[in-house]
Amino acid sequence: MSKYVIAIDQGTTSSRAIVFDHSGSIVSTGQLEHEQIFPQAGWVEHDPKEIWNNTREVIGQALSKANITRHDIATIGITNQRETAVVWDKTTGEPVYNAIVWQDTRTQAIVDRLAADGGVERFKDTVGLPLATYFSGTKIVWILENVDGARERAEAGDLIFGTTDSWVLWNLTGGVDGGVHVTDVTNASRTLFMDLKTLSWDQSILDAFGVPASMLPEIKSSSEVYGHASSQSLLREVPISGILGDQQAATFGQTAFSSGEAKNTYGTGSFLIYNTGEKIVKSENGLLTTLCYKLGDAAPVYALEGSIAVTGSLVQWLRDNLGLIDSAPEIEELASKVEDNGGTYIVPAFSGLFAPYWRPDARGAIVGLTRFVNKNHIARAALESTAYQTRDVLEASNADSGVPLAELKVDGGMVANDTLMQFQADILNTDVVRPVVTETTALGAAYAAGLAVGFWKDLDEVAANWQEDKRWTPQMPEEERERLYRTWKKAVSKTLDWVDEDVK
Repeated sequence: MSKYVIAIDQGTTSSRAIVFDHSGSIVSTGQLEHEQIFPQAGWVEHDPKEIWNNTREVIGQALSKANITRHDIATIGITNQRETAVVWDKTTGEPVYNAIVWQDTRTQAIVDRLAADGGVERFKDTVGLPLATYFSGTKIVWILENVDGARERAEAGDLIFGTTDSWVLWNLTGGVDGGVHVTDVTNASRTLFMDLKTLSWDQSILDAFGVPASMLPEIKSSSEVYGHASSQSLLREVPISGILGDQQAATFGQTAFSSGEAKNTYGTGSFLIYNTGEKIVKSENGLLTTLCYKLGDAAPVYALEGSIAVTGSLVQWLRDNLGLIDSAPEIEELASKVEDNGGTYIVPAFSGLFAPYWRPDARGAIVGLTRFVNKNHIARAALESTAYQTRDVLEASNADSGVPLAELKVDGGMVANDTLMQFQADILNTDVVRPVVTETTALGAAYAAGLAVGFWKDLDEVAANWQEDKRWTPQMPEEERERLYRTWKKAVSKTLDWVDEDVK
């Protein structure tokens, strides 16, 4: 019997392959970063071919480090940056344009055009999402309208679309030679095109966008056999049987299977997902209604989501754009040298503000500066902004659900930062809990794939793998907590109404 499951984690900044054993422990990892392309302000792109080449290489790295072959792998799971859009020619395998990343804001004019008839919530009752540049639907429209010949080729049936799960799967299963063109319900729910009730593409919405239905992948569950790795792959003949968008995958990896459970992932952005079970809950407080997961023929499980655009990428910005630090871990070292933020707040609205505000007109700001403030205060303010934004979305989640969370499960790269995690517990007045295995995104994809082929028997067996590593308990006085959060809200107000016709 094969002893392992391999997960391909195609993220915003890198692609990874992680081998897991039956206990959910990491056996080996391969990882490669890909280029972040910024053609102009507000534009963010990736090279799809670089992503695919890196994916092939990291699979080799992971197998080599574990000293195993395809014969040791039971199945493959895929997780991915969700709203990033790739359009490619199905006859040549060539992308017609770079992948347009979820952070990209170039499609605001398309959003405004669509919102002219019915507002930004025009399709929300059907798809659970407001019209926003965040989602992949408007990115497809931009490619069709701005790449020479794209619309004609799409209408002729030559071009197909996918988020990066579909791009990786299509190539992994043979590409132009029989590649499988599918996605799962979680990724489909981030396009603006999928009906949450029927789990199918809505033709009337596609017509409103002007996107040919022939471009779209077939929608499948999150846990079933979609196809097998091609003969050109190191994993040839191994089934691919799990796909989850990265935040849903992290929720699954955290074993938040029951209604009322939640997790927050701290990555490039941060994403809080609150499981609402088989019930579709429509947010009245700026959250998204989305698919949590669907296992084979079982009923779909839904969720509320608070999406924060910039958290970990703020640390990258301090490193790469300002040169304040040389490496990301240095942020905690600087922040720990001061007792507080010195009155300084950073609101990183680089792509506008996502949940719960949904203000594309906002732009980033550093406020409260005095001569007293030094780089240590700036570092601390950067970390604290992540915690404040998390409180924003958690308060919205509590209001929508009517049931305040007893504790918050956390994962992602930033949870190694004790200063941040303690401040997060303090500003939420809620316990924050980190699991032993923090690579929950890849783990969730592995679980979904393994369940489909019987590597794990059921959700109870998967849940038994989860173990607590560390817990942070609130220590901040209530008066101080509310003073800090009140000032944060004031800082947010200073970022609004920045973008207009003359200021981009």
